[in-house]
Amino acid sequence: MGMYRRMKHLTWIADSRSKVKSFPAGVQDDIGYALYAAQLGEVSVKAKPLRGLGGQVMEIAAYDARGTYRAIYTVSIGESIYVIHAFQKKSKAGIATPLPEMDLIRQRLKQLRSEVKNAEKRAP
Repeated sequence: MGMYRRMKHLTWIADSRSKVKSFPAGVQDDIGYALYAAQLGEVSVKAKPLRGLGGQVMEIAAYDARGTYRAIYTVSIGESIYVIHAFQKKSKAGIATPLPEMDLIRQRLKQLRSEVKNAEKRAP
């Protein structure tokens, strides 16, 4: 393969793509570059493990004058990078991910794992 790496496929879950598309252009660039790095098997400086969900669920943090934006993805399920959720962080108190967002992330992650497991069972 030489200097070329096989890129992982990027899969958007639910409304995550449209949410990222609604973010300011600079934020979209930051998130896009971090996802591109993940597809190459690297970790962007803007990405870190999301606390409470194990080291394979990553959070990208991007900022601009209008606020803080997050995109959540996982590299541990199947052969794809799955973008699970994206949102603008509204809370000014603390750096923790708001509970309603964490609940939605957990719900989507559970459903994704179940769907991938069922697909693997059906594959020849």
